[in-house]
Amino acid sequence: MTETWQPSASIAALRRRSEILAHIREFFSQRKVMEVETPLLAPYSVTDVYLQSYAIEKPPQSVPLYLQTSPEFAMKRLLAAGSGPIYQLNKAFRQEEKGRQHRPEFTLLEWYQPGYDHHQLMQEVVQLVMGVVPNLQLVYVSYRKLFQDNLAINPHNVRLNDISPLMHKNGLGNLLEENDVTTCLQVLMSHVIEPTFPDNQLTFVYDYPVKQAALARIRADEIPVAERFEMYIGQIEIANGFHELCDAEEQRERFRQDQVMRCQHSMPPVAMDEKFLAALESGLPDCSGVALGVDRLIMAALELHDLAEVIAFANDY
Repeated sequence: MTETWQPSASIAALRRRSEILAHIREFFSQRKVMEVETPLLAPYSVTDVYLQSYAIEKPPQSVPLYLQTSPEFAMKRLLAAGSGPIYQLNKAFRQEEKGRQHRPEFTLLEWYQPGYDHHQLMQEVVQLVMGVVPNLQLVYVSYRKLFQDNLAINPHNVRLNDISPLMHKNGLGNLLEENDVTTCLQVLMSHVIEPTFPDNQLTFVYDYPVKQAALARIRADEIPVAERFEMYIGQIEIANGFHELCDAEEQRERFRQDQVMRCQHSMPPVAMDEKFLAALESGLPDCSGVALGVDRLIMAALELHDLAEVIAFANDY
């Protein structure tokens, strides 16, 4: 049987992809944001239990190296060294199930703006995205309001016994995890709330529960919230941004908590990035950063429905 050698994306789609990448670089060039490069392979990776890295054994010591899920740690080291605003267009790798919206290798745009909070960064994201996918209706909504309007719960203080009936009511009882409110909220978000977003809408969801803070700082409101956002075009998540945590000790403690969760889920531990933590200790400037899935953005711009239609050889593995 002859091997299929043709690209999965049309040449017309790949030409449009090239134009969009050029537009992104011009967008940042006009704003004097420096393009940087950081390693794809490093002796550390994220500890987050929801992100799985590819580990590569390094003989003869058999100390693993990891394909990076994001350039975040290295880019923050540059920020701490005084780089000023920076961006990167790079490949990233995550162990995720292959599908219409997921590929283990993908193109990521990540950038950081010193002096911005997450609301200011959202405004810049709008300017970039509207230049690629125009005529979208723009909506900003808090995570809390989404859950109150759609499910009549406050996600910041809800208990598992309040969520369980909602999971069963929406046919998600088989996904209910004991003693894990965070997972249930994420399932309800993806299966119940996200499908309600209109196709022509650019939606920003902001101020997440503290347990979903990741690398975002926490604002001490009456009910504390994580200063992060996610951006959707239609029902597809495109970007994830943070008002970045600058406290090295708090970051180290979050990494420790991640390791405990990884152990509870029978997942291998991942070494903390001590160089990143040292950069935080030296002084990370107040900043916000965002990671944007370029392949998904291009898919939305071309009104296509499968990443294979915008990535040249998406089906080779």
